[in-house]
Amino acid sequence: MIDKELLDILCCPETKVPVEVLSEDKLKALNEKIAAGEVKTIDGRKVNEPLDAGLITEDGRTIYRIDDDIPIMLIDEGIRADQIA
Repeated sequence: MIDKELLDILCCPETKVPVEVLSEDKLKALNEKIAAGEVKTIDGRKVNEPLDAGLITEDGRTIYRIDDDIPIMLIDEGIRADQIA
């Protein structure tokens, strides 16, 4: 799991909105959409691998994956959260 101190300083690299841990319900919904081939990154690439964990901006707009406890905070690799609405 991501360190609380790190989580407190992380924010969206584009909008500077703080992030929080993606809930289990939203993670499950996102992974179901990924399995169905319905999720793309912000730069338009299809997401093929399910997320083990993720961060979502507090405004609920963007999701960033966490790989091996490392947040991948790259704008192009973000996922628009409206894809799981």
